[in-house]
Amino acid sequence: MRWHAPTVTTADSLFSRLLRRNHEAEAELPAAVRADLPGNSLRLIGANALQSSGDQAVNASTVLPWLFHALGVPAVLTGLLVPIRESGSMLPQAFLTPFVVRVRRRTHVFVAGALVQAASVAVMAGAAALTSGLTAGVIIVAALAAFSLGRCLCSISSKDVQGRTMPKGERGQVNGLATTISGLVAITLGLAVRALGEDLDVAFLAGILALGAVLWVLVALVYSGIREPLEDPAEDAGGDEDDDGPGWFTQTLTLLREDRVFRSFVTVRGFLLVSSLSPPFIVTLAVRSGAPALTGLGGFIIASGLAALLGGRVFGRLADRSSKRLMTIGAAVASVVLVALVLIVTVLDLDGGSLLTYAIFVSSYFLVTMLHTGVRVGRKTYVIDMAEGDQRTTYVAVSNSAMGVILLVVGAISSAIAGLSVEWALLFLAALGVLGVVSSTRLPEVSRRA
Repeated sequence: MRWHAPTVTTADSLFSRLLRRNHEAEAELPAAVRADLPGNSLRLIGANALQSSGDQAVNASTVLPWLFHALGVPAVLTGLLVPIRESGSMLPQAFLTPFVVRVRRRTHVFVAGALVQAASVAVMAGAAALTSGLTAGVIIVAALAAFSLGRCLCSISSKDVQGRTMPKGERGQVNGLATTISGLVAITLGLAVRALGEDLDVAFLAGILALGAVLWVLVALVYSGIREPLEDPAEDAGGDEDDDGPGWFTQTLTLLREDRVFRSFVTVRGFLLVSSLSPPFIVTLAVRSGAPALTGLGGFIIASGLAALLGGRVFGRLADRSSKRLMTIGAAVASVVLVALVLIVTVLDLDGGSLLTYAIFVSSYFLVTMLHTGVRVGRKTYVIDMAEGDQRTTYVAVSNSAMGVILLVVGAISSAIAGLSVEWALLFLAALGVLGVVSSTRLPEVSRRA
């Protein structure tokens, strides 16, 4: 009898080229899940890359503030953008989790969230094109709140879908590849903005938002093609959730009080805000020192894109080896960069127009942004690997809800300190990073290859 080599599809070939496969972990998957692995992984990478690219079009730290300035929106509304964008996608998660758990196919939840985001961004684009001033600001802020709720649904469901369809040892690479692709898109967008100059008109910015809406429609289309098993491969068969059990708030408090490992993860994640909250303060220092090259919208987008491009692939593989170690090292190095920047600014008399000043602030902003990419990939991979099934969904939701509160508190404290001294605000965040490094020693290794 003649032996025939197994058929290798295009998806199989591309999957093997893009990811360093963990054949031992793949062998533990059910046959049906294993057969869909190449196609599912490519769809996950594509959908996450499109979503991350869309985020660049609706960036609450760059694009939207520039748009508000062009529209003449009051400054008080500009200050609401980042808190609404970040906390709005985190705070409702524990409340929404019981409803999400009842949906057998979590891909449906993600697609619904993506379509909500697409509609919200389309409303922003329409408001930018047709209104101005306070009216435009109110409409866009309200649409951003709806956008955040859609993102909340995606955040709850995406980790569960990835956990059901991908084995340990490959999940971090999916996140990293998506980040890398979005970095390329960000660089392209940033170069286009730079080519048009810094005085961008409203029509161009509204066009960027319209592009973002299209990207989220594509996200929904790609994600809907994922073949998701109805249960997690590692999940024990069990009964339905007890509808007469304690409410979501009681369950949240109980989980944080009784689950020591999960509580440690939430604590460490709170300290890891060093890399996410410090970039705006670095820009503030740059402007104060007279380094105008960093104040352009295109420059910010390019720097973020380069950080994602260079860090995404490397950090994805490191996360699969040890997501705990990646989070810890990222926070530690970010803290060192912030302390070094403060020392340089304090000791040296920087000339705002010099190449040295430009290099100092650009390199600091780039390094912290790239390290944040690593921290984000690491903590996403860690929470996926630390639990299975509906427990993973609960972990993701409760940790994000807790982070919504922590983000508001730490953001308020750092902003208040920055009102007195930007340097002290950066040192405060650096100190949080150090606490995160120390606290992470209590976290167990959950990665496939520690």
